[in-house]
Amino acid sequence: MKNLLKCGLALAAAFSLAACSGGSQSEDTTKIGIIQLAEHPALDQAYEGFMDGLKEAGYTEENTTFDYQNASNDQSNCATIVDKFVNDGDDLIYAIATPSAQTAAKKTSDIPIIVNAVTDPAASGIVKDNEEPGGNVTGVSDLTPVEKQIELLTQIVPDAKKVAVMYCSSEDNSKIQAEMAEKALDAAGLEWQEATVADSSSIQQVTESLIGKVDAIYIPTDNLLAEGMSAVAQVSNANGIPCIVGESGMVENGGLATYGIDYHKLGEMAAKQAVEILKDGKSPAEMPIEYLDPEDCVLTINKSAAEELGITIPDDLAAKAEMVETAA
Repeated sequence: MKNLLKCGLALAAAFSLAACSGGSQSEDTTKIGIIQLAEHPALDQAYEGFMDGLKEAGYTEENTTFDYQNASNDQSNCATIVDKFVNDGDDLIYAIATPSAQTAAKKTSDIPIIVNAVTDPAASGIVKDNEEPGGNVTGVSDLTPVEKQIELLTQIVPDAKKVAVMYCSSEDNSKIQAEMAEKALDAAGLEWQEATVADSSSIQQVTESLIGKVDAIYIPTDNLLAEGMSAVAQVSNANGIPCIVGESGMVENGGLATYGIDYHKLGEMAAKQAVEILKDGKSPAEMPIEYLDPEDCVLTINKSAAEELGITIPDDLAAKAEMVETAA
């Protein structure tokens, strides 16, 4: 009996040590919650760049728990997802796109938040100031060269007189860019009209309403329209209305051209910020919103869209452009 008792005590001690060891490993594991508003190329690249940057810095699945969630472009989903991150006690939240970032900022003032694919975090109410955020949020901006994109429109469609500025009315990110585009169109001496969409079901109808009324369409980095770009292009290209868009993924889905930023690089920049917070102990409050160097913007032109529209791309633009064809 004594020997059996000793064996039992030894086994109990062994299990106790194993449990303590497992608990210690869990405590040492970094937990990162990732919320992506919707699935489209730009946001996907912002996620992939972030993951690649963290991996390079030594944050892998062996020592880090990554909880990736896609909100399917639904605000109520954003709230549910962020609540989960908060309840799980995540060490950091990475919020991709303005609605995701706004929700995260409202839900917690304690967990550090890195945002991406937000044009103007301060104007969107996510931080107090882009230079001095002042709270638990910092990140990178996807501010695109709107003036350069409007200039591109005048080069590719030199006879255009009236342009539709098309965007989702509920996206703060898009409203900011739309206002910038309208000022740039005014400066270029072009007329413009707003064409807003409320949801994906209205995209085709709104695009059809522009037939015969405008000579071109400008669409900023709008999440709803990025998802529905093929629906826009199906109508606009067939009716001779070229679309100058905010980013290269939209070009691949039927838009004519853009000077776009590299969302993968933005993701890598966001990862660097995350490492500075998690490893170096920096405070988001003192970390300015970062921007991609304008020189890193890439001219992308859709060859198949140009052919369908009957547009000849100027030689100087074609020579420096990345030529793509509409995704099948």
